[in-house]
Amino acid sequence: MEDFEQIISDCNAGSRKAQAKLYQQFAPKMFGVCLRYAKDATEAEDNLQEGFIKVFTNLKSFRNEGSFEGWIRRIMINVSLEKIRKQHLLYPVEDVSIYDSVNFSDDVIAKIAADDLMKLIQELPPRYRLVFNLYVIEGMSHQEIAQEMSITQGTSKSNLARARDILKKKVHETFGEWNAKNNYTA
Repeated sequence: MEDFEQIISDCNAGSRKAQAKLYQQFAPKMFGVCLRYAKDATEAEDNLQEGFIKVFTNLKSFRNEGSFEGWIRRIMINVSLEKIRKQHLLYPVEDVSIYDSVNFSDDVIAKIAADDLMKLIQELPPRYRLVFNLYVIEGMSHQEIAQEMSITQGTSKSNLARARDILKKKVHETFGEWNAKNNYTA
């Protein structure tokens, strides 16, 4: 732990070597965070770089309250959300009938690989993807999501339900195609 505190201290003193160590330690995990909110890997890389610039700029404000990784994660999420807001992608989906709910059991999600599921999550409409990630992956409450995205709690709940329905349908389609192609029956 002292080594880690020394790295932070050296970063605050402007040591490029310490910044490189910190970056190498957290970049892979934070890239995954950025990827959940980005439309593709290139955008996630941009968000990661911008996020680390903010980390190094604001490192002196870290008060050693809570986890350092959680502090960095919050910065990465905020950078990603800020970029989405600037791109004006937080408008509601106009024709929700194209995402009509299909009833599948929740265990259909368990039948798909994590990488495939992440690709399907990235295909969600931006608002649904954001609410899904903030609620399911980041563990935020609907109240926190509503504040963060300037929407109502009801809209957050509705967007989460629609995101889940879309994902279930896409998983079923993907898994069903795989089953047919490989002559697999469950």
